[in-house]
Amino acid sequence: MREVRIFELEQGEPVAAWRVARPSIFKVISGEIWLTVEGETMDHWLATGESVELPRHAVAWISAGQAGARFAVASGSEHVAAKLIPGLSAFSWLPRWLSAA
Repeated sequence: MREVRIFELEQGEPVAAWRVARPSIFKVISGEIWLTVEGETMDHWLATGESVELPRHAVAWISAGQAGARFAVASGSEHVAAKLIPGLSAFSWLPRWLSAA
């Protein structure tokens, strides 16, 4: 079973630190996110639809762009899921699910 959590950040909210317990996929649903992972030399600016894998025990710092942002985090690795079930994306169902809500 995969856990998927959805979060919203408004522009101007303080930067949030997050310790990743399990390998996870971080995907922007709407808006823009600034994300930096401790130990990496480059920050990530992620727009709607973009994602990044976060390794276990990583510490990620997250902030929203000017319009705020909505993002999802799914535990586990999209690459592992794709190997187990070809053609499966960890977020392939997400847009349909959000539009139905």
